[in-house]
Amino acid sequence: MIIRAFNEVSCLDVPRQLTQKIKEELESNSKDYILKVDEEEYVSYLIDKYTIAPLIIDFQNPHIAQPIVKKEWHESRFGSGKYQVDVYYFTINYSYSGSSMLFKVQPNPYSPFTGELDLDERANTVSFSFTLDKQDPAEFNRTKDEYFRRAFSNYNGVNQTAESWNNGLKALVTSSFQNHKSKYLKENDFFAAISVKVDENTKSVFTAPTLTKKNIPQPTVSSKKEFSSEPMMSKEMYDDILKVIYDSGKSMEKKPSLYKGKDEEALRDQFLFVLETRYDGTTVGGETFNRGGKTDIILKYSKDGSNLFVAECKFWHGAAEFQKAISNLGLYWMIVN
Repeated sequence: MIIRAFNEVSCLDVPRQLTQKIKEELESNSKDYILKVDEEEYVSYLIDKYTIAPLIIDFQNPHIAQPIVKKEWHESRFGSGKYQVDVYYFTINYSYSGSSMLFKVQPNPYSPFTGELDLDERANTVSFSFTLDKQDPAEFNRTKDEYFRRAFSNYNGVNQTAESWNNGLKALVTSSFQNHKSKYLKENDFFAAISVKVDENTKSVFTAPTLTKKNIPQPTVSSKKEFSSEPMMSKEMYDDILKVIYDSGKSMEKKPSLYKGKDEEALRDQFLFVLETRYDGTTVGGETFNRGGKTDIILKYSKDGSNLFVAECKFWHGAAEFQKAISNLGLYWMIVN
């Protein structure tokens, strides 16, 4: 693909076009998806997708292809007719990494001293070509250097355009998603106010983030996800906490030094140690005051302190003592075997 090097799209158009693409992608998702999807995961996905990777061109290792030789007719300088000469067609090829779209972007400031490039996005190479009609190494180097300056005079400037976009991308994506989601929430409130039936599956406000994930595909929404008008963890995170506690306990059984001679609080701290390092966006505590009393293990949403997970630890003294303990607590319990 032959392009005019760094001279086909204004740097002012790049943020407008990408912002429009982000808007269109948000709008392509259903209302149900936007209200259910984990906000941190989806924002990370959009940032990852629309980040412009700066161009890195391997100028140190150019590949000079074997020239193509053609016989051509040239006009005599003195008008005495035509004569035939050998013309050498040279191509200088460079490997690159980064966003190939940047080869088309005109940066600001911009040098008008530019030329043509042949861009091969499949092979991740870029090249320029020129001709010589004599076998002169000095002339070859002068011509090559001249075409090089024309082709890459705006190389550094275009990477500054990419950096500027990337620096503002997180704020743009976050606000775009929140505004889009807010529109649907207000719509739900309006429908409720005028007694229009709203789909029960789209009443969620948000969920606390679960495990950090990088370089993710577009997030999907689990059919098992549960919702509340208050911040809550996903069903997957709840199941993960129970599994972590169970697996930690099974591992402790094989290492007597971890539990031998330890009281309830010391054993409880073994679980806290694992839990507090596993989940982003949460704080983990033990023997924490919670409304009318204290609880052994509690996970809170770090943004507003809302309770996400509450657990009470008890020594096992048989089924009778277990029934007595939960009767005193007045709570519903789930036993994980």
